[in-house]
Amino acid sequence: SASATSTVAGSHTVVTFSVPHGCDGSPTVALEIEVPESVISVTPTVNPNWTIVKNMVPLETAQQDSHGHDITERVGSVTYTAVDDGLPEGYRDTVALSLQLPDGEAGDLVAFPTLQSCVEGSVAWTGDESPAIVLTAANADGAPGHVDDAATPDAADERTDGRETDVLARALGIAGLAFGAVGVVLAILAGRN
Repeated sequence: SASATSTVAGSHTVVTFSVPHGCDGSPTVALEIEVPESVISVTPTVNPNWTIVKNMVPLETAQQDSHGHDITERVGSVTYTAVDDGLPEGYRDTVALSLQLPDGEAGDLVAFPTLQSCVEGSVAWTGDESPAIVLTAANADGAPGHVDDAATPDAADERTDGRETDVLARALGIAGLAFGAVGVVLAILAGRN
């Protein structure tokens, strides 16, 4: 499975892939995660249980990255290989890729077909079983969120009401502290008399 820190189209995100089981009881020894063609740059997160290889493929047309550098190849897939005897059945681990999601419409699927190789056998997580992220739109204020949040007036009202309540609570708290401090000063002065 895959989860992301942000699902907003075009946003920078960290996609975390979860490995919850082996292949019919056999330990997992490698994961090869295919990167969609619409994703040019990927930074794999180091996990001490796995070695990492970025498998590069040439681009048909050179592109420029966000720093203005020409790019002639992209990460076609990332392979995580177990350092020891593999991830035993009944144990869970995660690997993560930092990347920029492609532009698209809310509801578009960004799939990462994955080959899980085990000591005995393998499982190809492809098609409908591919780990995937569903793109969402930004909120009205540009912050990451779901389309429903931006489109639902009640949700926006609830957020505004929450901020107003928070400001009121802080103001009352500060006033209470001030009155308490005045009380302590008066008590000390009364004690001296």
